[in-house]
Amino acid sequence: MDLVEAAQSGETEAFGRLYDHYCDTVYRYIYYRVGSRATAEDLTSETFLRALRRISTFTWQGRDFGAWLVTIARNLVADHFKSSRFRLEVTTGEMLDANEVERSPEESVLESLSNEALLAAVRRLNPQQQECVTLRFLQGLSVAETARVMGKNEGAIKTLQYRAVRTLARLLPPDTR
Repeated sequence: MDLVEAAQSGETEAFGRLYDHYCDTVYRYIYYRVGSRATAEDLTSETFLRALRRISTFTWQGRDFGAWLVTIARNLVADHFKSSRFRLEVTTGEMLDANEVERSPEESVLESLSNEALLAAVRRLNPQQQECVTLRFLQGLSVAETARVMGKNEGAIKTLQYRAVRTLARLLPPDTR
């Protein structure tokens, strides 16, 4: 909270520390939603730009600053998918980073199949279960933080998560469980 107050008073270093702390969380949330590294990077930048512009409107109501950022990111992702530019976009394959270690073709195929099966199963969940699973397991948010982002109480999130995990267990092929 001290960092947020310092950022609200115009301290750029405080906002920089907030960026460092929450950047990965926001990026992972967006990347899971859009599936493109470049788009996720652009939307993450836009999230923090909007947060910087509106930092003075943030009020502490027992709500984590990260939840506020994820809410901004969620709105940007929704706007991205509604935009006509998204429908016209053609993405190209992403290049490997120079420091990445190349895996064997077998490892790549097995990992890809496992990830595809899991993502396909997650996509078959209802939208609220998808968001709950994404926030809890991909973003690593706590039950309380997930509840704040989704606008629900903690008991509802626990129930939603339990049902989502049970449904995923039924949807996944036996060899990937």
